[in-house]
Amino acid sequence: MREASYEVLPLRGAEASVVEHVPRTVPLTVTVTEAKGLTPTLELAERLSGHGFTVTPHLAARLVHDASHLADVIARLQAAAVDGVFVVGGDAAEPAGTFPDALGLLEALETVGHHFRHVGIGGYPEGHGHISAELIERALERKAPHATHVITQLCFHPASTTAWARQVKRRGVDLPIRIGLPGAVTRQKLIRISAGLGLGRSARFLAKQHSMFWRFFLPHGYRPDRLVEGLAPTLGRPEHNLQGFHFFTFNEVARTEAWRQEWLARLSDAAAG
Repeated sequence: MREASYEVLPLRGAEASVVEHVPRTVPLTVTVTEAKGLTPTLELAERLSGHGFTVTPHLAARLVHDASHLADVIARLQAAAVDGVFVVGGDAAEPAGTFPDALGLLEALETVGHHFRHVGIGGYPEGHGHISAELIERALERKAPHATHVITQLCFHPASTTAWARQVKRRGVDLPIRIGLPGAVTRQKLIRISAGLGLGRSARFLAKQHSMFWRFFLPHGYRPDRLVEGLAPTLGRPEHNLQGFHFFTFNEVARTEAWRQEWLARLSDAAAG
């Protein structure tokens, strides 16, 4: 919990909320969307870095035009003291330029040359909504030599995450894996977001279980305690590389940070006792 990282969206009010509620010791990632393009992501990363945060912007391959555009992005982030990127393929139906997927952009980063100490790639414990399981795992194997760590997509089923991580290691991918979890968010927002992410049986389970679905709309909101409790014993196990938590805050950083501090206080009390 002390080393958890947060993901934020480049939306209005994000900067002020993060600065007010999140300690500078919490690493941040900033997402990118096809609709808004790279610019809002880069701008928010620059501003948050200026506030003293360690920030990793998402770079979507399909939004990068060419090697020259990529070199400009690298230079811009270096000038802002941003030393990490998270490389994804992106959701655009057609690439804006010469990079159709994350692997192509990762290879171009090395060809162009970069200063980044951290290069993240995505993992999919329950598969991808539009790509077969075999293809997505083969892609992970090919991307791994160009990366320093993996962050998983949301998954509400701890056993799926651990089984996937074991399989990843058996396939020769030996990168540390940070587990993507929802933060402490309103249940309406979590359901709305997760429904569009292709989350496999977790999303189907929520849709089919009326009582569970109803509880997600209770006023006090969602807390990922059960997921944390289910996954915590698996961290650091030798059969896989699950090594930490990455919280998708959906910009509800005040709620998520208050929840994290509650956990830290309980863990501190338990250690002292």
